Amino acid sequence: MRSYKVIFQPGGLEVKVQPGNTIMEALESAGISADFPCGGRGKCGKCRVKILAGAEEPTAIERDILEAQELAEGIRLACSTRINRDMTVQLPNYTHQHNILTSGKKIFQIEPHLKKILVEVKKPLLDKQYSDWRRLKDSLEQHGYNGDALEVPVSLVRRLPETLRKANHRITAVMCGSQITGIEEQDTTGTMLGMAFDIGTTTIVGYLLDLYSGQELGVVSMLNPQTRFGADVISRIAFANQEEDGLAKLHAAVLEAINKLIREAADQAGVDKRDIYGVSIAANTCMHHLFLGVSPRYIAVAPYVSAVSEPLVASAAELKIDINQAGKIFVLPNIAGFVGADTTAVLLATELDRSEEVKLVIDIGTNGEIVLGSRDRMVACSAAAGPAFEGARISSGMRGAAGAIDHVYFRDRLEYSVIGGGSPLGICGSALLDTVAGLLELGIINKRGRILPFEQITNTKAHAYKDHLLEHKGEPAFLLADAGKTGHGRPVMITQNDIREFQLAKGAMAAGVKVLMETCGIKAGDIKEVLLAGAFGNYLTPHSACVTGLIPLELESKIKMVGNAAGTGSKQALLSSREYRRAAEIAGFAEFVELGSYPKFNSIFAECTYFKQFH
Repeated sequence: MRSYKVIFQPGGLEVKVQPGNTIMEALESAGISADFPCGGRGKCGKCRVKILAGAEEPTAIERDILEAQELAEGIRLACSTRINRDMTVQLPNYTHQHNILTSGKKIFQIEPHLKKILVEVKKPLLDKQYSDWRRLKDSLEQHGYNGDALEVPVSLVRRLPETLRKANHRITAVMCGSQITGIEEQDTTGTMLGMAFDIGTTTIVGYLLDLYSGQELGVVSMLNPQTRFGADVISRIAFANQEEDGLAKLHAAVLEAINKLIREAADQAGVDKRDIYGVSIAANTCMHHLFLGVSPRYIAVAPYVSAVSEPLVASAAELKIDINQAGKIFVLPNIAGFVGADTTAVLLATELDRSEEVKLVIDIGTNGEIVLGSRDRMVACSAAAGPAFEGARISSGMRGAAGAIDHVYFRDRLEYSVIGGGSPLGICGSALLDTVAGLLELGIINKRGRILPFEQITNTKAHAYKDHLLEHKGEPAFLLADAGKTGHGRPVMITQNDIREFQLAKGAMAAGVKVLMETCGIKAGDIKEVLLAGAFGNYLTPHSACVTGLIPLELESKIKMVGNAAGTGSKQALLSSREYRRAAEIAGFAEFVELGSYPKFNSIFAECTYFKQFH
């Protein structure tokens, strides 16, 4: 059967439909969510579109509802116009929900979870004793809502009489599905903002967004204040379990941080935090539980089960989030074990669930998450890399902040770059990776990770670094910057113990990759692309990652950095309820492998702590 081509503008999205389909059906086929308050029965006239090419004579319904001038300009009703030729359709901003957001190759429809509806509520009459609530329901029915299905919290009923009369019965209803979450005097439909958060073990990042346009109005970040209770998730779980009021303290710390970032973002953008109605949360499983105030106790003991994996929607008041109290908090779903909602967000952003090719997605951090697969199958695991990549447990280690050596270069002489310039204060994870890779290629460390005495080094290129080999506290070490060149007057170096810590971290990650490949029955050569997410993944040198065995050597040319994909996924889930639902589908589809129970894990891990010998 012949089909016709429909192009939707702006954005140029193209879809093919069968003859006789309505524009409403074409919108659905294109994945564009549009409002049809009357259910597409041609009664409300809210689905106006403009036909730029391929318009036919208007229908009787259109002639009845639309003005003559509108008809002459090509305005039609999406629910009424049928497609019997190729057509180009312009989607006017008939509501704030339906702008098309295009980012790179990803196109998704902005479809906020919450809506604002301006309603004119009929005034009470002596001869018609209809309650304030009934009259509000009747008004909302005119906007396509089923009055019998509407829900309202008691707190709003308490405010309703006064609000209606102060506003002369002209109010804005804030809707989340069939629930009225807020009522505001007069017309406040012009503004609706949101905050998308990525709560990491080490840092918290928040994005202030316009929920109508998708525009990013600001980005704020801070160190996770929970670090004062422990550097990694295991230490925080122990604190929550063993310390008096430990869970309450961790919960309060993250809430305080979230509210502080909300205030900071609003101040920077010059907006009122009360204009923020939605917050999305992507976090690893432990951070997810601590944000909700749920004990993470049982994630850390076999069989490592979380309290909740499903997506959760809560009121701002319930979670004490300092935004408009009509607002909602949308918590993305976890996958299983320590593979949390941040990984779900990464997969949402990288679209692994839509990929025809097998890809490897790695988020390297204190707790490394790895996912291998395609739209046919996705397998995930969590690798306990520990805090080495964040600078913890490394003798000169520090976070990737001003003063940290972030990259090391083994040229005619040793060179390095410092974040912010100036004298170095320490070394962060990406520089640790570069240093170990360089020492391996020069043959200064052997496959077991031992720093060799100078007389045992056979590569003549290593002779240029003889003066960098020294002894520190009875152990061999490699000097990066002597005391006279640092900002604190102490040398910056890599010790033998630092290399051991690195081996444990990279061994855990590499073992995770190998277990997933065995589980899927594929080899490294079958992987078409490696997507590195997270701060560490974004700044590391791919060659160094492959030389050290963190990532299989043969995949070096296939590595692509995707930045803070967890933050991107959190933004998508906030801007689009459709994407939020897709996140739940991803979390349900992904298979989880618990590395500790994998039969050969111990031997695989031991093997992966070794290095490839280059000399």
